[in-house]
This record gives sequence, structure tokens and C-alpha cells, in this order.
Amino acid sequence: MTEFFVPALEPAATTGNLTNLIAERAWFEPERIMVSRPLGDGWLPVNARELEAEVRATAKGLIASGVEIGDRVAIMARTRYEWMILDFAIWFAGGVPVPIYETSSPEQVDWILTDSHSVAIIVETPQLKDLITPVLPSFTKNCWTMTENVLSQLSYLGRDISDAEIDRRRSALTPDTLATLIYTSGTTGKPKGVQLTHGSFLSECGNVVMGASDLFLKPGGSTLLFLPVAHVFGRMVQIGSLRAGLHLAHCGDVLGRLSTDLASFKPTFVLAVPRIFEKVYNSAESKADAAGKGAIFRKAANIAIEYSRSLDEGKVPLGLKVKHALFDRLVYSKIRNGLGGRVEAAISGGAPLGERLGHFFRGAGVRVLEGYGLTETTAGATLNLTTAHKVGSVGRPIPGTTIKIADDGEVLIKGPIVMRGYWQNDAANSEVFSDDGYFKSGDLGKLDEEGYLYIVGRKKELIVTSGGKNVAPAVLEDRLRAHPLVSQCIVVGDNQPYISALITIDPEAIKGWITANKKDGATVADLTNDPDLISVIQTAVDEANKAVSRAESIRKFKILPVDFTIAGGHLTAKLSVKRHVVQKEFASEIAELFA
Repeated sequence: MTEFFVPALEPAATTGNLTNLIAERAWFEPERIMVSRPLGDGWLPVNARELEAEVRATAKGLIASGVEIGDRVAIMARTRYEWMILDFAIWFAGGVPVPIYETSSPEQVDWILTDSHSVAIIVETPQLKDLITPVLPSFTKNCWTMTENVLSQLSYLGRDISDAEIDRRRSALTPDTLATLIYTSGTTGKPKGVQLTHGSFLSECGNVVMGASDLFLKPGGSTLLFLPVAHVFGRMVQIGSLRAGLHLAHCGDVLGRLSTDLASFKPTFVLAVPRIFEKVYNSAESKADAAGKGAIFRKAANIAIEYSRSLDEGKVPLGLKVKHALFDRLVYSKIRNGLGGRVEAAISGGAPLGERLGHFFRGAGVRVLEGYGLTETTAGATLNLTTAHKVGSVGRPIPGTTIKIADDGEVLIKGPIVMRGYWQNDAANSEVFSDDGYFKSGDLGKLDEEGYLYIVGRKKELIVTSGGKNVAPAVLEDRLRAHPLVSQCIVVGDNQPYISALITIDPEAIKGWITANKKDGATVADLTNDPDLISVIQTAVDEANKAVSRAESIRKFKILPVDFTIAGGHLTAKLSVKRHVVQKEFASEIAELFA
């Protein structure tokens, strides 16, 4: 099959905008608990009426500070309650939120603020404010700090702004109005601003909520959001939760508080990237090994996988059922308790999960529904459902979306979820849209006879880590090659937890360095593990890392004993690195970097 379409469950909006999700809920169900905000080690419930009041008060402050309809306002912070309030407040004021990762470098912040012409920015901490102040453009008039009680500050600032002004601005927004600019890395050049409209989000959220109604519309349902809302994946689920009336809470400190918050909030489902599920599995296995029960855990894992696969076959043998029930008490219940005890399903996206891990979690009682999408498709373009699920696939198109496989295997996407285009970048737009209006994903895939999509490779060179972070290798590689001792390099890390690099040494430049450092007679092969040379190359890596966020930075590198050459088959005639050749030839060295 080369094309598959799923009819929309909710037609494309012709009126309205995202502010209605809060305003209408406050009108029809004012006492409904929508969000819980952190309060010490517990949670403070916020109903729909209180939520709208806080959003309106914050929007009034933005208006009083000079934000006009259509103005861009940046938010640079981890996932937290204030992020959500500010996101909707900017819309209530008629503006356009521009997310920025809190790990972004000053160089990246400078580009995003300048390209988007953001008139204001809200950062999370005073440290972030100090970091970005030197690069603030002259037109970015205001910089507020979340931890300095920004919501109260803005509420006080806007005390004289009327509700009528808020309503005037809200009513000016239509489904075709620009809702956000999300900057995403390409394989070359500066990050591009993806233009997503109010209609794109309404279509995405409406059809996902209705399609996955047993998650979003589950009575008493809740979710703890710990992925970055600066990423479209987390943002969509935040908006979708409000659309569904799902009880939502935020956790911005994944390392320090996630397990505590899961235990206290007890969500019924979560969304995460594969790296989170890998950590849950690895942590459980490590604890079992430390307790001398590693063999039992691995046996339980194999039983869970076998059990899940038998579900696909439609029949679970009695003996397998007995073993599964035993391990459920001994092992699987502990896995579920680690997620809060009530999680029945999870949505995974951002990178491939892996069939084995998918079967393990389903067999352990937590069905992980893998999906696929891009920033350019307002997050998910396909999604597995509890009622329509194939482990190893990324699901069928979400309702209202068409998936098509091009002649060369590239996944093409069409529907109201697809972006309006890149901000002020006609050249890039002409490259990513086909003549018949499909968005070219850059990924290679195949459709089975039932319309399930399987991603089989990546046409573009963009690296996606197991944490779901998009990394453009050219940005790092160009800077690395700027060092006089570096000849060639290749950045690696696709579906890995961090970024690494293979680096070759310039055979001519190294001669002078060998003499200056009294290493006469040494060859490049002799120096691959030399502490002095490693220290020098580390300075090149550190310099390259200045251009990117920590999540995109090179954590490890390996100096190779040979250079990449045309004769060796590593380079094209125009001296471009043949990535697939290098990755195959040096597979063992790459594996060591992630051991």
C-alpha cells in the first residue's frame, strides 16, 4: 500500500481559536478541576474558573506592557504551570508564543529572537536572564523572570486593562491565525521557524482526543506532563488535555522530582520519549541485579515479551498465563508502581521505541502507544490506539490525515495538521512541499495493508536522539573542522541518549604539533589515545558545543587512526563524508562511544 487516509472525527475548524478551550470550559464547567499546580510535596487543584481568571489577568499585563495583536513573545523555561498560563495568556492578548529551550545557547537565543522579532521574553530563572541579556535585540523591550513571581507582576501591571479589550483581541483570532512559531533544526543552516495555526492545533487535538478517547476522555483520567512544552509533542498534549478536560499536572525536574511526582499525582497515562522507557527498564534491571535477582527479572522480561506477542496472535497458552500472573506479582506490579501505580497506557514519540521494549511494557501492563510526527505536522501524524495497535509500527494516520509513500520511500503527509510553512523562508518551503501539496517528511517508511506506518530509515541527515532531540550534525561538524588539527569528523547519536563524534586528524598539521610537543616518531595511530592530543581536540569540541544546547552537545569523541579519503571510499568527489560508509566501517568505534 502506498497511501492511506483516515476520515476526520472532528472537521477542520471554520471559526474559533485556542483561547476557547479555556473560556468555554470556564463558562460551562467552572468548578471542573483542570490543573494541579505543585505545592510543596503535594498539589493545589485549579478549577476552570480560576484558570481562566489567571490567564486573563496575565494577558492584561502583557497588553499593558505593549504587546499588540500578532506580536511574538518568547518563553524560555522548563515545563511548569507558569509556562501553560503564559502560553494561553499570550493568545488571550492576541500574540504569538515563541518557545525556546532553556538549554539553548546565547547564539541560538539571539537567532530566534531576531528572526521572530519577538517584542518580549519570559525566562525561568535569574541565571537564564543573565545568560541572554547580552544578546537581547533592541526591539525585545521586556524580559521577565518566572521565579520572580511573573504572574503576579503581570497581573498588577494589567490591573487597568478591561475584559472587553481581552474579548476584542480574542475574537480577532481565527483558525487561520498564526498560533506559534517553533524553531526546529534542519540539516544545515540556522533553525527554521515552523508556523502552526490555531486551526492546526484544533484539528490535531480534536482528532487525537476523539481517536484516543479512552485516554483523554477517561472518567477520572489524569496525566503528568514532564516532557518539554517547548517541544511540539509536549505542547500538543498540554493543549489536548485542556481540550478534553483531562486533569493535568507538570513536572519540570525529571531527574530530581519525577519519581516523587508520579507517586503523589498518580496519572492514568503519560507521554514520554523512548529514553524514559529505556531508563525505567534499565533502572528496574539494575535494582534487580543489585538485589541478586537479575536472572529473575530477565526471565520476567522474556515472559512479558512472549505474552505480548501471543496477544497479537490472538491466543495466550495456559502455561504462559500462569507464568505471567506469577511475574505480575513479583516484577510487573513494581514497574507500574514506579509510574505511580495507575498508568495503564502511555504515548511514546520523538524517536523509535523498539519492538522489544514495546512488547515488554505491554506485557507488564503498560501499553505504550507509539506515534510519529514532526514539528511541521503539529506533533503526531500517526498514532497507535488501544483499540488499533501494532507493536513496532507508529500507528495509522490520525483522523483527517493522509500518509503517502513516495516512489523513493519518503513519507509524505497531507492534512490540516501540516504547517503553514517556514517563517520568512520561501526557499525552504519550496523544498519541503510537493507539487500536489504533500509535506515531505525526510523519513523513509512503508505502509502495511491495514494502513499502519513503519519508519525504516531517515532520508535526511538530521539526528534524533533517544530523548527525541533533533540535532543538526552540520552545525557541530563545521565548527569542529575549523580547528587546525581536525581533518574530518562525523557526528553520531541517532536513537542514542547523547551525541558523540568520530574525528580524524590532519596528517600535515599534526607534524608540527608532534615536533612542538616532543613526540618525535609518533604517528597518528600512535596518538589516538594520547592525553595531550585528546586535550587539544577537547578544546575544539568545547568550541563547537558553544553553538548548540547541552542536549545537542558532543559528550564523547573518538580520534580515528586514519583520515577519511576519496580513495578509501569515505568521501565523495566533492569531499562530502559518506556517512553510511563511515558508520559501517567504524561501527565498533561508534558502539564504544555509547557503551
